[in-house]
Amino acid sequence: MGQIYDITPFTQLDFPGELACIVWFSGCNLRCAYCHNPDIVLKRGDKEADEVVSFLQTRQGKLTGVVFSGGEATFCPALPDLARQAKAMGFKTKLDTNGSNFDAVRDLVEEGSLDSVALDYKCPPHLAEKLIGTARFNEPFRQTLDYLIAASRIGKVLFETRTTVAFDYMAEDDIAQIIEDLGARGYQGIYWLQNVVASGEKTLGNIPAPGRSLDRSRLPEPKGFKLGFRNFAEALR
Repeated sequence: MGQIYDITPFTQLDFPGELACIVWFSGCNLRCAYCHNPDIVLKRGDKEADEVVSFLQTRQGKLTGVVFSGGEATFCPALPDLARQAKAMGFKTKLDTNGSNFDAVRDLVEEGSLDSVALDYKCPPHLAEKLIGTARFNEPFRQTLDYLIAASRIGKVLFETRTTVAFDYMAEDDIAQIIEDLGARGYQGIYWLQNVVASGEKTLGNIPAPGRSLDRSRLPEPKGFKLGFRNFAEALR
């Protein structure tokens, strides 16, 4: 069994500005109730790192980017070398991460192996046990967040943060806390709010489809950054 669950050969959505593939890493240290990739989180994959390298070699000149996602990619020992090899082949690289493995994220950025990072800001600390299954990663997440804010401001890496909105677990007041926290930490760029993908099955928590939409009037005006909305009717603000 492999460390890598699968490869999506082409996407125009997951790495803005790039024609990319997605490398999905098996396993995750969180158990987010709304996770719509339960097989990736709970099962092992059937691919190894050398298969990813071989695939990327066939896509040189055709694709421009590689997304490392999961699961949680930073706990896979093969990730640093794969990122280096992808960069050496001329691809831009992006990491999707929950931010709980601070040392791994920092090391990848510092060695220049990542062009972009998308960080999941799961929830305010008081909701961690309920939403993601544990509160033990609150502190390393905040280390990662502060580091990426600082690194992005000096041009080391492109950085965005995002929250999946699942109304059974959080509400506008909780999102407002995140907006205030990001402003206090000096975040710049876009904070993406993503409508949960759920229908009562195929998520870790089997959560139902959203019963209502987001009430934007209850969200504070962000300071120093913008709000963006994915899978909602609302546009960027």
